[in-house]
Amino acid sequence: MGKTVLTYGTFDLFHIGHLNILKRLSELGDRLIVGVSTDEFNAVKGKKPVVPFEQRIEIVRAIRYVDMAIPEENWAQKREDIEKYGVDVFGIGEDWKGKFDDLEDKVEVVYLPRTSGISTTEMKRVLSAFDERHVEELKRTLDSISQIVKELS
Repeated sequence: MGKTVLTYGTFDLFHIGHLNILKRLSELGDRLIVGVSTDEFNAVKGKKPVVPFEQRIEIVRAIRYVDMAIPEENWAQKREDIEKYGVDVFGIGEDWKGKFDDLEDKVEVVYLPRTSGISTTEMKRVLSAFDERHVEELKRTLDSISQIVKELS
């Protein structure tokens, strides 16, 4: 069997940055395995995903660069999965730089640059500004614009 690459992530609100890193990781080997953090593990990490785990893992499984997607349930799982799947390269975004250097006794560790201008955290920040009141104001504004367009037509 060829070179196996392993990565992990939450992959919430899947965006081009996620796709770019999965593509780059797939180019590092012949097989890409992706661990998708469960909702329970995200709670341990202090994260609350918008998209439920079952949907996030199905999205990741549908990506052509991904050969296998597995649930990530705890921090210790990385070492276990490296052994279980015969992993050669562990890759992850550079925002984790230095955090997984301890795995270098088992695999090559690679930190890849993020896609500039996009992040799930920023998307969540923007979306959180749209509370119910703002959504109602936006709807009224769009209705007004629609009415003006009809009158001008």
